[in-house]
Amino acid sequence: MSRYGLELILDLKACDIGKFNRKTIKSYCVGLCDLIGMKPEDLYFWDDFRLPKDKRQTSPKTKGTTAIQFILTSNITIHTLDILGVVFINIFSCKDFDIDIATSYTKEFFGAKKCRSTVIERG
Repeated sequence: MSRYGLELILDLKACDIGKFNRKTIKSYCVGLCDLIGMKPEDLYFWDDFRLPKDKRQTSPKTKGTTAIQFILTSNITIHTLDILGVVFINIFSCKDFDIDIATSYTKEFFGAKKCRSTVIERG
């Protein structure tokens, strides 16, 4: 059976937490889609951006932003953890893309000092 799709999983550590905001994450998605030849569709965020300070997350495992960038061929999912300075990203597409370009762009964009990548061929 031929491959259906490709998933790139990136765990980035010691990142520039100044990039952990909606505006910058949107910019990352636009740039990544352009570089790997994907057509961006809707972008959604989940965070406590507009909540009162006493309702905001304070746990290292929950304080951050989740974004899902739908692309024509699947999605890009981003989870930032502000206190820990880490970003977890999954790029999945049934259209092939260059994993080396996606990895180096992502690592550079978020200023990660460490990056672990896993590639899964789906199908």
